[in-house]
Amino acid sequence: MTARLPVFPLATVLFPGLVLPLHIFEERYRALVRHLVGLPEGAPREFGVVAIQAGWEVAPTGPGGRPTPSVGAVTLHEVGCTAELRQVTELADGGFDIVTVGRRRFRVTEVDERSEPYLTAEVEWLPEPGGPDDMADLLAARVIAVFRQYLGLIRSDPEEISEQLPEDPTVLSHLVAATAALTVDDRQRLLAIDDTAARLRAELRLLNREAALLRQVRAVPVPLAELASPPTPN
Repeated sequence: MTARLPVFPLATVLFPGLVLPLHIFEERYRALVRHLVGLPEGAPREFGVVAIQAGWEVAPTGPGGRPTPSVGAVTLHEVGCTAELRQVTELADGGFDIVTVGRRRFRVTEVDERSEPYLTAEVEWLPEPGGPDDMADLLAARVIAVFRQYLGLIRSDPEEISEQLPEDPTVLSHLVAATAALTVDDRQRLLAIDDTAARLRAELRLLNREAALLRQVRAVPVPLAELASPPTPN
């Protein structure tokens, strides 16, 4: 099943269920917010958030606030997540502060730079897991344990480490992917994984990698250049 969505390129990755506040100042995205606010009651007020692979969030604009063709163009990652508009505050300068929540994943099949002041895209919805999954449940317990150890290395307040983590494996996988100190590329790879168990398995590898690096940094003064690349296998 496909759909056409307004698209907001960002230098970050949004996951289902995660809150994303945004300050809207570019005219093309002010137009997007006005469009969403003006939709009939009950219509879904959502747009696609897609991480930028190359280029910049803010593009030069021409007459009418439209992006200048071939100037400041961005290359987008293939997989994104819709952001559902939950709160809008209009500012004195005509901009907006908005609060959104990630809703559902999609794959971009075609980008349209000309039909609207903002980007739109043809997208196909990606499958989400349904029903119990014994393997995902087992992996979720392991991820919670490793994630708590990881939090203990990056946070100074013990109370923060005892915060309640979700038991639902899919919700947990999205929370860990969004909150761990990962690169955009790491997060993007996790977002693109359709299977919860596979995503949790990938997160175990990433969390163990990050925890090992943090312990190494704390143990001895290692040159940053040495930590920039993984060790060579024996």
